Parts: sequence; structure tokens; C-alpha cells
Amino acid sequence: MLRPLVRGSVFLLPFFSLPAFADSTPIAVNSGDTAWILTATALVLFMTLPGLALFYGGLVRSRNVLSVLMQCFVIAAAVSLLWLVGLYSLAFTDGGSANAWVGGLSKAMFAGVTRSSQTGSLPEIVFAAYQMTFAIITPALIVGAFAERMRFSAMLLFSVAWAVLVYGPVCHWVWGGGFLMQRGILDFAGGTVVHITAGVAALVAALVVGPRQGFPRVAMPPHNMTMTVIGAGMLWVGWYGFNGGSALAANGSAGMALFVTHISASAGALAWITLEWLTFGKPSVLGVVTGMVAGLGTITPASGCVGPGGALVIGLSAGIVCFYMTQLIKRKLEIDDSLDVFPVHGVGGILGTFLAGIFCSPHLGVFSGQGFGAGNSSISQQLNVQMLGIATTFGYTLVMTFVLLKVVGLLTGGLRVSGDEEREGLDLVLHEERGYDLK
Repeated sequence: MLRPLVRGSVFLLPFFSLPAFADSTPIAVNSGDTAWILTATALVLFMTLPGLALFYGGLVRSRNVLSVLMQCFVIAAAVSLLWLVGLYSLAFTDGGSANAWVGGLSKAMFAGVTRSSQTGSLPEIVFAAYQMTFAIITPALIVGAFAERMRFSAMLLFSVAWAVLVYGPVCHWVWGGGFLMQRGILDFAGGTVVHITAGVAALVAALVVGPRQGFPRVAMPPHNMTMTVIGAGMLWVGWYGFNGGSALAANGSAGMALFVTHISASAGALAWITLEWLTFGKPSVLGVVTGMVAGLGTITPASGCVGPGGALVIGLSAGIVCFYMTQLIKRKLEIDDSLDVFPVHGVGGILGTFLAGIFCSPHLGVFSGQGFGAGNSSISQQLNVQMLGIATTFGYTLVMTFVLLKVVGLLTGGLRVSGDEEREGLDLVLHEERGYDLK
């Protein structure tokens, strides 16, 4: 009997059509699958809280650390309520005549989602909760682009609007039965949905909001690398749920996704510090954790269809390409993407989505064995679909993010704090609190 997997599978059936085998025999809820996805849900939330919060919090200056932690927490709460109200429905239900672009509202307020409703072998509520954690971390990643200078009200309004108008539609395109899914795009765990959208939005936000005072002339070193390393370790562990859980089952696909994720992260970390060592004379702690994140983000879209050899190549490529892109963005172009969201996540997502079309090919069976996405029969055909996904996600996110930032700026009286407030620090100015004694 055929049991279709959702992400990275040859079959790529829409999520809302999974409750039966090909022979119409009902799928029973599988307790092992359910237990694994419950665990993966906790792991992905753990990536944002406290993983990403600590990772970002350690990278900013001490007068802004609480503002970054606050932004991650509030985004998690706000997106969770959006998911309940209608975002889940827009992403994962049938949108009728508009289904190629967006879902419907038939499951707004989780209408019809009961203890007994299913998605594949999972209770639907477990599937919905797991997907919610992806929706949470994506806008939280963007925080790194405008850290230390954006007003809290503007950040919150932008994050909410962006989740609805960017994340929701792109998620539907790729995973919810939209036009990219119909064309057989290979994006197992979020190269387009999470990393390209967040990375491109970060680049636009950095340009629209403008650089921090003194950038690039004034050194702005991380205030607490210990905090950053702790957060990075949490991200690495949490990514097992991010990629391994995307098999939506406790099986060999989940195990392989977990292992190749680990290999790519390791290769990315070592590639990055090797380049640092050769370029600057010393490897850095910041470099090893950044290379690790680059490896994790780049393997994400391909993690369901490559083997260890492919993961090694992808991880090494991530460390090299993202290292040089970081130098280009910060040093050459002098764009103040404060915490390198675009060169790490955006570029990593683009690279990984493209390489998924190569290393998932049956012609490179030494790396993989699962083949192309549905309807594609050659490397060139699959790569055309991968590039279509990259281009449409990039272009749509760029335009929508720019428009949203401009509108939010008008509604909130400006996107960023004043110069004096920036010098004083967002912790005290926006929240009347301090994370560290500045004396």
C-alpha cells in the first residue's frame, strides 16, 4: 500500500488530502508517529524560545539584549493566536478557485479540528501545532536584521502583517496544495517557506530601516558570546525536530533527515572557520556557530531526499558561500543586516533549494534514492521548478515586505527610535528595564 509522505516526497500530495491510502483504506492514527511529532513540535518551539532569543540576544550590545528577547517572545505569542484565528486555515486548506495562491477559511478558529480529525497518520491538532512552530520562528528570524533600532510597536505590527501576507501564502504555495506544490517543488522543511522569506525580508528591512548609528565605522561586538553559543547549541538540537519532524512520521525518512542535518551543520561550521583562519589568521567562536547555522539552513529544503554524501557537499557549500556573502553584505555593500540574516538564512535557503534539485536526482543515486518531485522526470525539469520557487518566493517577499514596512512606518509614526533613544538603548527606552548593569 502507498503511504504518501508530505514534504520532500515523490508524491507531494496536498496536506488536506492525506487521510487515506491509495486503496482507500483509512489510515489509523499511529502512536509512534504522534509521539515523535509531539516531541518535534517542542523542539521547534525550543529553537525560538529560548534558542534564537539567546543566540540573537548575545550578539547585540548589552543595552539592547532585553529588547531582542522581548521581540522573540511577543512574536511567538502573537503568531500563535494568528494561527488559531485563521492563518492555519489560509495555509493548509483548499482555497477553491484561488487554491493555487492561498487557502480558504474553512478551518478558521480551528473549526472542525477535533480530537478525532486526522492528517495522515497524525491527529490533525498535532499536525497543526507542529506547523505553528514554523510560523513562529520565521518572522522571529527577521528580528536580527533591524536589531537595536526598531520601535516595538512597528516591529509588532510588521511581524503580524508579514506573517499573514507573506508567510501564509508562501506556505500554501509550497506545502498546502498551491502552485509550487502542484509543480513538484522539493522543499522538505522550509528552504523557501522559512529561510528565503525571512532572509529576503531581513535584507529589505535593513535597507528601509537604515543602519545603526556609527555603522560601519564604529565597532559593535557581541556583548555576550557565551549566551550566543548556548543559543546556537539549542538551535542545533532543535533543528532535529525542524527537519526530522518534517517526515511527519517516526520512520527511516525522519532518521535520515536528522542525520544529514547534523552532517551539514558540522561541515558548515568547519568550512566557515577554515576560511576565517585563512583570511583573518584566527578562527572565531562567532564563526563556528554562524557556519553551523548556515549549514542547518542550507540542508533544510533537501534534508528529506539526500544522503550523507549530499549533505556533506551541501554543508561545505553553505559554509563557503554564506561566509563570502556575509563579507559582501557587511564589508563591501555596507548594508547593516545586524545579525546576518540574509547572507546566512536567505542565501542558505536559496542555495539549498537549488541543490535539492541536483542531489535528489536519481542520476546521483550515490547521494540519494528518492528521485524528483511529482511530475518531473529530469534534472533540468526539476531545477526549473526549484528556480521558479526561488524566484517567486524572493520577488513576492521583497515587494510585500517593502510595502508593509512603508505602511507600518506611516501608521506608527516611524519605524525606528530617535538617535538619542538608540544611544540610550532599547531596553530602557522601550521597556523600562535593563538586562545588564551598564556602569
